[in-house]
Amino acid sequence: MDDRALDEFLVAAVGQYQLITPEAPLPCFALLVGTSGETAHHVRRVTFGRNARTTDPAARSEFAESIIPRFGPAYENESRGWWIDSRDLLTATRAAEAEGLEILGSIHMHPDWHRIGPQAERGLTLSEYPTPMDQHVFGHTGWPVNLICYLERRGGAVYHALAAWAPTVRPEGGCVEVPLRIRTAAMTSAGA
Repeated sequence: MDDRALDEFLVAAVGQYQLITPEAPLPCFALLVGTSGETAHHVRRVTFGRNARTTDPAARSEFAESIIPRFGPAYENESRGWWIDSRDLLTATRAAEAEGLEILGSIHMHPDWHRIGPQAERGLTLSEYPTPMDQHVFGHTGWPVNLICYLERRGGAVYHALAAWAPTVRPEGGCVEVPLRIRTAAMTSAGA
């Protein structure tokens, strides 16, 4: 992953993180855009889109009929969970293809909800590891790489941890961790 792509996501994620309240676990989500090779995927940039969870009838139905019954009442909160607007996904896909790139997957934020969430949910510890909901989503998108960015506040500073995940081909679903490397532009020659 190019560090500039990660930095762009971190700026947006930290901005959302600063606005989180116990009632509003604001999400931050982006698409990963880049190239696939035989042994690795290269994320060159991220693309943001709107969350259609509250406006798209298909999203509302999916959450009401499948997500909430399966993953619990926490997902009744419309600030939790992401459903990218289909028009934004189409626009991002076309823009990527015009550049000779493709949508590789997604990146989203997990906040330190066990510290900043409502009292009733303080037992739920989030991290850079996927929740059962994440595993469900990763398996259904079929994208080869999905990143989780865990943010937490310590001593007045915000820290992050990252992990990359790929869906499995097992019938029961799930995902496996894949190696993640951040390409540091300051140390590479221009355009290399």
